[in-house]
Amino acid sequence: MIRYKSTRQLGLEGFSLPFGGKLNPENRWVKWSLAIPWDELASGYYKSMSSTQGRPGKDARLVIGAVIIKHKLNLSDEETVLQIQENPYLQYFVGLSSYKDEPPFTASLFVEIRKRMGRKVFLSFEETILSSIEKKRHRKTSKLPGSDDPENHGKMVVDATVAEQAIRYPTDISLLNEAREISEQLIDELYAISSLTKKPRTYRQQARKRYLAISKKRNPGGKLRRKATREQLQYLRRNFRHIEMLLDMIGGRSFPLHHNRQRQYWIIHHLYGQQYRMYKEKKRRCDDRIVSISQPHVRPIVRGKASHKVEFGSKLSVSMVDGIALVDHFGWDAFNESTDLITQIEAYKRRYGCFPEVVLADGIYGTRANRKYMKQNNIRFGGKPLGRPKRQTAGNAEQLKQEKLQRRQDALDRIPIEGKFGQGKNGYRLNYIRARTLKTSEAWINSIFLVMNLMVLLRFCCALLTGVSKKVQQDLFANLLAEALSVFVFQVMRWSTILVPNR
Repeated sequence: MIRYKSTRQLGLEGFSLPFGGKLNPENRWVKWSLAIPWDELASGYYKSMSSTQGRPGKDARLVIGAVIIKHKLNLSDEETVLQIQENPYLQYFVGLSSYKDEPPFTASLFVEIRKRMGRKVFLSFEETILSSIEKKRHRKTSKLPGSDDPENHGKMVVDATVAEQAIRYPTDISLLNEAREISEQLIDELYAISSLTKKPRTYRQQARKRYLAISKKRNPGGKLRRKATREQLQYLRRNFRHIEMLLDMIGGRSFPLHHNRQRQYWIIHHLYGQQYRMYKEKKRRCDDRIVSISQPHVRPIVRGKASHKVEFGSKLSVSMVDGIALVDHFGWDAFNESTDLITQIEAYKRRYGCFPEVVLADGIYGTRANRKYMKQNNIRFGGKPLGRPKRQTAGNAEQLKQEKLQRRQDALDRIPIEGKFGQGKNGYRLNYIRARTLKTSEAWINSIFLVMNLMVLLRFCCALLTGVSKKVQQDLFANLLAEALSVFVFQVMRWSTILVPNR
């Protein structure tokens, strides 16, 4: 249900502080609060909500402002709530009329927002940012003579990266030990509701002692690791027999414990099967390998980096145009990013109405199929040509020199996308995703790119409005953000209604 009052920003004089004084009008949060069109955002936020039914929701400005604060400052859910509680500038930013020394809401609200936000929400917002920048630049594409297609224009940079999850570094022995401990907890809970008078023997103390003996060694040999793996497999297999016996004794058509326990039982069973096959076949890999029991969707992705040969998380194919980074492909399994290039080029054409003039990427993207597609559409690939290098002669020496300089310049122009990944990982913790489920992890990653793109939009507005009066700057800036953010909020609520129907 909608419970809404106009979110038009109060003046600084109207914001009361219990300790006296007044807010600084030059503070960044004060400036942003004046530029963002809160009423327009609230209108889009409440479009799919009922005005008479359901539980009253939090004020739109409070929710939207808190999301912006969280990802801009790279805070946890709990820390974001505490920062708003303690900082009067942040309370002014989220629309409170006076300073209140109490939490504005519970931190679990962020979890619900992430559950409701899908890929289409972020995709529509990204496209809105791009269209807003294009309208401000008034860029018009020309026509090729005798053709109905617009001339190729622009530069697209593509690359792939891995967003690592916040999990413990997985080893076979530690995973089996965790699975064994979960199986012991299952035995304890099933025994409590069974008719047995004596608990099945699990040898948990001995198993724990054996695990610590190997885990404390700095560099255990292959024979010791194999022996420890065999021991943990035996303990786990014995526990599975006890669990099956207890389930048969309790009976019933459904699993007698909570659904989370049933899910854990399935996961550790699958983990045991993978580890047993690798142990018997003396291999160190298998398909769809589980590296985290709490997050079984996470997969190991071999990257071949000097510091991280293997990364554990999701892989992203990203294209960047004028500083705006767009996630074109999101997946948990390792994939060859070169297969996404044609789809990324077609997405570029849908956004801008034309093909790019040049595509900058590393050598893995230069497959014959990709080169053929780009040649058919008059797109230059900024990479080394296939085949043997041309023999230098007096007639082509200057041409070869220019081509070499062009390839060097293309390599330099590709650096910004590596910088964008560095910004995301160092500034926004893209390499430490703390969400637990598949959907919330994807929403977390897309939110990071959303904030980075929003910062590019803010810088673009500041550069565009240099030398313009302050009143005109605020009006133009508000209109630009209204167009970009209102669509985003509307899409959030539309998908929220689909995923979480009204009661």
